[in-house]
Amino acid sequence: MVRSVIQRVTDRIAARSAAPRSAYLDRMEAARANGPARAHLSCSGQAHAYAGAGEDQQKLASSSAGNLGIVTSYNDMLSAHQPFERYPHLIRRAARTAGGTAQVAGGVPAMCDGVTQGAPGMELSLFSRDVIALAAGVALSHNTFDAAVFLGVCDKIVPGLVIAAQTFGHLPAVFIPAGPMTSGMPNDEKAKVRQKFAAGECGRAELMAAEMAAYHGPGTCTFYGTANTNQMLMEFMGLHLPGASFVPPNTGLRDALTEEAARRALALSALGNSYTPVAQILDERAYVNGIVGLMATGGSTNLLIHLVAMARAGGILLDWADFADISSVVPLVARVYPNGLADVNHFHAAGGLGYTIHTLLEAGLLHPDTQTVAGQGLERYTQEPTLTDTGLTWQNGTDHSLNEKILRPASDPFQQTGGLSRLTGSLGTAVMKVSAVATEHRIVEAPVRVFHDQEDVKSAFRAGELTGDMVVVVRFQGPKANGMPELHSLTPILSILQGRGQKVALVTDGRMSGASGKVPAAIHVVPEALDGGPIARLQDGDMVRVDAETGVLDILTDGALDRAPVLADLSGSQFGTGRELFSAFRAVVGSADTGASIFGG
Repeated sequence: MVRSVIQRVTDRIAARSAAPRSAYLDRMEAARANGPARAHLSCSGQAHAYAGAGEDQQKLASSSAGNLGIVTSYNDMLSAHQPFERYPHLIRRAARTAGGTAQVAGGVPAMCDGVTQGAPGMELSLFSRDVIALAAGVALSHNTFDAAVFLGVCDKIVPGLVIAAQTFGHLPAVFIPAGPMTSGMPNDEKAKVRQKFAAGECGRAELMAAEMAAYHGPGTCTFYGTANTNQMLMEFMGLHLPGASFVPPNTGLRDALTEEAARRALALSALGNSYTPVAQILDERAYVNGIVGLMATGGSTNLLIHLVAMARAGGILLDWADFADISSVVPLVARVYPNGLADVNHFHAAGGLGYTIHTLLEAGLLHPDTQTVAGQGLERYTQEPTLTDTGLTWQNGTDHSLNEKILRPASDPFQQTGGLSRLTGSLGTAVMKVSAVATEHRIVEAPVRVFHDQEDVKSAFRAGELTGDMVVVVRFQGPKANGMPELHSLTPILSILQGRGQKVALVTDGRMSGASGKVPAAIHVVPEALDGGPIARLQDGDMVRVDAETGVLDILTDGALDRAPVLADLSGSQFGTGRELFSAFRAVVGSADTGASIFGG
């Protein structure tokens, strides 16, 4: 039995989305009715499509159990995507054993926020999500595929691929992860070195050694940021095979899961026996399950933007109030860095997503009857894959936590409410990741220091100007202003101030990393400064209250809202490192609470 609040939010989303969802499903049904497109191509068109298919060329031209399109984010510059180099070979081999074929339909860009933090390239990061959706759309536009597999992991890649998968929602799709790198230097030790460097207590050589010890091999970063939150969502929402998310790359089990994903995608096609298109899987219940997973695990704040954009691609309208209401009844059952000391490998060993889903189902916090790529019902995702002498099988996962310092039952959680909070008031609407913020730091009432650039914050810190209690305001960081970069490079500085005993909070219309930590950060403020929001009217010394306990974000200074909004010189964010290519994006992008997307707010 699903709890009343979860059902009420689901019903509210369905009612709000009735018109766009109905129109979307009608479009998907029309696309399905047209049937597999290869037969409608001219002989010349088909010859073009099959000419590079090698041993599969004749099968494609004559008969097939289905042709599988591979959309890949492979590159070998970034650890999370390097394992995908081998996947097309594995997928083609598996498709052939099922009587079908597989072709790489196209590639999508995959950038790393860890590389671009604090650099101009970060201003392209959020926009890259929509570029990925566009690139995947081009890949599938040849209309020669019966199903698709999507290879993606990190911050913007999975949301962009989900947007594209829903645009082609008449096709079945299975998402295939790369898995996390093995555990290296503990994340808390790495964070201490970063703080020492920010405080001038160690040199770049020590910092570099720490970073290389943490990020040391193929696979996803092991902290619970946006990349691993994405992987969690794909299981909660039924687009991964059960238990696939956190199996390390380049292992026998990882390869077996990849091959099985290819066979499963073909089985779900209209030519198979279990036609299950994406449009059937990603309904309102699936999105609510994803939000529950986000809250229960203390996932990345970036998903408050991405989930909204993802849902809109399927005609579903999410509101931050939905997240807040779900957070109010969903307990925090996991502590994974930066919310604790464990990394995702430790979390997986403690019972992982299988146990997390088990305890949340048991508590009535998830819709159990959703459709998934593994079949009907989320109960399947309490199982875990294993490789035996006879091949890949699934067995029942643990029904109890194997380490309650990392993972706890919903009946005895780390805290009674979820990991994210919505704040509203005279300063606007914002969100905060509170799972890592100690209770005594969740309310800050202090004068503001206003900045238009994160580098100016760092300069003020180095000059010793950031003294006393304060709310650091960094504005003109929204999607229209400069692409909404993450401001994660401020985390070490703000942590040092907090460690000195100062009450400190951050307020910004920009983003923080999925690894947002112990300092209260009211982020994604809407309206953004460039839209003339209240954040553009603040002056140094104005009093502001940031209260994550009651969800308040207020300007306390009389008359502040009567001022004209400040204008900023944004010319420095218009050119260089490709930023000039994205001027059209900045001109049409929607607000953060509507998904910060170019596809319509």
